[in-house]
Amino acid sequence: MAVDHTALSLIELGAVFFVLGVLGRLAQRVGMSPIPLYLLGGLAFGSGGLLELGSIEEFTQIAAEIGVVLLLLTLGLEYTATELFTGLRRSWLAGLVDIVLNATPGAALALLLGWGPTAAFVLGGITYISSSGIIAKILNDLGRTGNRETPVVLSILVFEDLVMAAYLPTLTAVLGGISLLAGLRAVGISLLVVTVVLVIALRFGRYVSAVLFSEDREIFLLKLLGSALLVAGVAAAMQVSAAVGAFLLGIAIAGPAARSATRVLEPLRDLFAAIFFVVFGLNTDPTDIPPVLGFAVALAAVTTLTKLVTGWWAAWRQGIGPLGRARAGASLIARGEFSIIIAGLAVSAGAVEARLAALATTYVLVMAALGPIAARVVEPLVRAVRGTPAPKPA
Repeated sequence: MAVDHTALSLIELGAVFFVLGVLGRLAQRVGMSPIPLYLLGGLAFGSGGLLELGSIEEFTQIAAEIGVVLLLLTLGLEYTATELFTGLRRSWLAGLVDIVLNATPGAALALLLGWGPTAAFVLGGITYISSSGIIAKILNDLGRTGNRETPVVLSILVFEDLVMAAYLPTLTAVLGGISLLAGLRAVGISLLVVTVVLVIALRFGRYVSAVLFSEDREIFLLKLLGSALLVAGVAAAMQVSAAVGAFLLGIAIAGPAARSATRVLEPLRDLFAAIFFVVFGLNTDPTDIPPVLGFAVALAAVTTLTKLVTGWWAAWRQGIGPLGRARAGASLIARGEFSIIIAGLAVSAGAVEARLAALATTYVLVMAALGPIAARVVEPLVRAVRGTPAPKPA
């Protein structure tokens, strides 16, 4: 019996949601983040997996984008514009260290493999940028949004996203052979958009909160979701990260509106965030992994250490203790959406070695799974090394 497209899409979507629920419950039982299991679930359902799902690709792609927007919006709700500026002023040097330590391994590997300077520029960006979406989920899952080291982590993430506002237009210019003047113009527009949003968040945040807030949960949710998608879409159209646009909107919402927004958005955020992680797996063909697995694992090992050093050093400069430094470093390990975007731009332009896509995807898959695990185990590991007892449960 033939099944029409709508019915098949509903069946496949229902199966994905149900399996995600089972995987989430399993992760809860063993005391770990569900993100690695979501990624493995995506591998099982994707091209070359155990059971390929083809009818829901369009929905999952847009749902994944919404997941990133909601993750960063709710993270931004935890902080004010003043806190953001203070963090950036204190952490700009850590941001520069982050670039040097984490872009260098990727660029060096591309040159060692003989892929050329363009591929080095691409792979350097892939290994440099942490995943704001995954890290936001980690901080929320582990209850660390109020920790002393979390503003340090967030300031580094925001610095990275601001670097991406200049990097992505430059990359597009390099890949497309655009003139230097056109490339500089694109970078200038990106930085101008970020500056305008930051000024609005800092000076007019109370008005943004007043416009969006409503005592009626339905109206408030529609306003929040609509404004988040609008800001993210405009930011993406201007060659600025949709994620950083959503994060800055969250910062602009303050007071009672911010607290209510977090409660209203939480179920939607969890739903779409789960889809975001599954899409990574869905877009990965397991047969592409073995030829580049060795390079990906080696790169993952090196850049895990470099992110740990980055976070540890940045937190140390703020007077945070060893446990907080370790948590900061481990929180930054995960790579994700930006790395995939960078690889996709390069490969679709036909300007780099074709194997770079498989290497980037495998690397991101390893780091996206490793990040949540490292963030969870780093504290008990440091306590064991230092002989510090674990805190008693409240």
